[in-house]
Amino acid sequence: MARALRVLAQVMGWACVAIGLFHVALGNAAIPGTGSAGATIDSWGRFMGASFVGYGLAWLWAARQRPIPAQAVRWLAAVFLLGGVGRLLSLATHGWPQWFQLALTVIELALPPVFFWLADAEERALRGDVEAAPVGR
Repeated sequence: MARALRVLAQVMGWACVAIGLFHVALGNAAIPGTGSAGATIDSWGRFMGASFVGYGLAWLWAARQRPIPAQAVRWLAAVFLLGGVGRLLSLATHGWPQWFQLALTVIELALPPVFFWLADAEERALRGDVEAAPVGR
């Protein structure tokens, strides 16, 4: 389980960095279904892309620690979950988005519980109590 946590954290970090850079480079063109949303949304999207790069770098930082800090994983996963909740609020307020946004919503709601479950896997493995640790710690 500790290896799964490390691999997932690294994949999450690199994916967020790549997606963020894609948004910085392409602006509005990086968002499916938006067409030309104008200079204000383009500026906002590129800024948020840079923020997403930083978020990805935080995941990569966590994945490089020995052990991976469970508290950092929980916080980073909570931020990702909040993004999914934000998409649900948008769906409830404005209706169905482009299909790719729905796929992202599913990922943003499904992946954080996996990270919450694995968060302390490496810390427990190093302590030698992999089997004895209570869930949710």
